[in-house]
Amino acid sequence: MSALEPLLEFLSIPSVSTDPTHKEDVRKAALWLAERLKERGFYTELHETSLHPILYAERLLDEGAPTVLVYGHYDVQPPDPLELWESPPFSPTLRDGRVYARGASDDKGQLWAHVAALEGLSARVNVKFLVEGEEEIGSPNLLPFVRAHREKLRADVVLISDGAMFAPHTPTLTYGLRGLCYLEVRLKGARRDLHSGAFGGVAPNPIQALGWILARLKDEETGRVLIPGFYDRVRPVSEEERRLWPPLDEALLKGELGVEALPGEEGYTPLERLWARPTLDPNGIWGGYQGEGSKTVIPAEAGMKLSMRLVPDQDPEEVASQVEAYLREICPPGYTLEVLRLHGGKPVLTDPHSPPMRLMAEALEEVWGRPPVYAREGGTIPVVAELQEVLGAPIVLLGLGLPDDNLHAPNEKFDLVNLEKGIAVLRRFYGLLAGAR
Repeated sequence: MSALEPLLEFLSIPSVSTDPTHKEDVRKAALWLAERLKERGFYTELHETSLHPILYAERLLDEGAPTVLVYGHYDVQPPDPLELWESPPFSPTLRDGRVYARGASDDKGQLWAHVAALEGLSARVNVKFLVEGEEEIGSPNLLPFVRAHREKLRADVVLISDGAMFAPHTPTLTYGLRGLCYLEVRLKGARRDLHSGAFGGVAPNPIQALGWILARLKDEETGRVLIPGFYDRVRPVSEEERRLWPPLDEALLKGELGVEALPGEEGYTPLERLWARPTLDPNGIWGGYQGEGSKTVIPAEAGMKLSMRLVPDQDPEEVASQVEAYLREICPPGYTLEVLRLHGGKPVLTDPHSPPMRLMAEALEEVWGRPPVYAREGGTIPVVAELQEVLGAPIVLLGLGLPDDNLHAPNEKFDLVNLEKGIAVLRRFYGLLAGAR
């Protein structure tokens, strides 16, 4: 496949945005992509930020032709834990019709399908690219960039591939994304670590206090979040929308996860809990001695990271304030509590029946031989809500990955059939879009 060789080169660049030691690698990925777009006749601009550059590119063929804005990101998650990878994360490896590498599905493989689809494209369509290097850290510089450059980014449709198909060989159009509120919570007790024999029984233990706090965030029986006001703005799902959803094979999902049950909020199906209900999950916890053997210590500090996936019409800043107020209310006496707001993103719903969505549905059916299913997605792409609000253009979310692509985990992969079909779908979509004018 002619599109594969450059993708392997792209994937070999360790563009880990959260790690300062990879700052130059992130920049290298931006420059690499800019060169590939220049080869396809694009004018490119690299906009510097306080962290990683934003790449803007355009190929404007005809003033009267429809304009598509493609969004993607060239940064990737850290590869840890390295020992669980079957092949090195930045040495792309082909196995069983898949490419394995960090960023293979999130988002370099999907983004590359958009670039490759333009090779020799005859459809008279203007195309713009907006590609960032900070999606994995909350897009702190992209959101103000979008607001400041709304005229430059103006388009008739925004096209995004940074998600998954509902199942293998199942063309999927996504019309909703959950938002995100991500916090770090730190608890401090004594001014220093203490000997548990000399001070046990009188000294505050932040690990114990953290356990008490965690136990009061969710109801053990119902799975509901106990933070006051957390559900106040949650928009209910209509029956009409539920009829859009494909059936979920719960047994298959349990098998994929290697679990015997699918815990969650009582009274809602697993699909509702994945797509249309908010969540709260501790993502990390630390404190005290972690080394080999024993060390009898009462730690001075402990902490955790919390993520909340949000649904329309929840606001990440409002939820952060609700959580912080509740944490301070339930924090035991004798401790100092600090809450850091790391990043967030608003939830999104798009129109599943907009004209561009109908054209993409037609393209998907032609290439895959079956009509697409319509889905929401549990993840978050922070810039989508901003693009929707600032540009006012219809958004088409075309996921090319799969649920088992191991995003953010070892052995991330991208199925080559999805790359091939994705390129064909995009080329057909451009043809249909040009013909619709």
